[in-house]
Amino acid sequence: MTQSEIDAKSLENAKQFFISGNVNRVEVGTLKGLQAIHKAFFDGLYDFAGQVRTQNIAKGNFRFANCLYLREVLAAVEKMPEESFEDIIAKYVEMNIAHPFMEGNGRSTRIWLDMILKKRLGKVVEWAKIDKTAYLQAMERSPVNDLEIRFLIQKNLTDKIEDREIIFKGIEQSYFYEQ
Repeated sequence: MTQSEIDAKSLENAKQFFISGNVNRVEVGTLKGLQAIHKAFFDGLYDFAGQVRTQNIAKGNFRFANCLYLREVLAAVEKMPEESFEDIIAKYVEMNIAHPFMEGNGRSTRIWLDMILKKRLGKVVEWAKIDKTAYLQAMERSPVNDLEIRFLIQKNLTDKIEDREIIFKGIEQSYFYEQ
């Protein structure tokens, strides 16, 4: 299967995950919940769908959390507070640094973030309104300072948490970020 075929099938899986209501049965803000999202998106496409990686990975010059300590890092991230918007974004940034899967981290983690925002604040991100370059640059700098990513996300929050069009456009944008 080519990468574009994998992307198309996982995008279809992601949409079905929402249509079926299975998204509402996922634990919010936990590693278990993130693993369930990843498995729903990539099951049958990657043999590691939903499984925490056991190899080190990097993107460009950035090395994600070392696999020797990944379980401990993930346990610490899971315990991070979710009481305010700032807390939630800090947790999202740390989960991105951990990058628990071999592939599909960004797509899965953005849905995970939306689920936390929905539960805690009654909001979701209108990802389709966030420019790809601005988002990727903000995420790249977020381990040092998350102000930029907080600003980008905060100005694109909506209380239309059940609007299927916003959700599906957001999923599609999430895939666009990864191209």
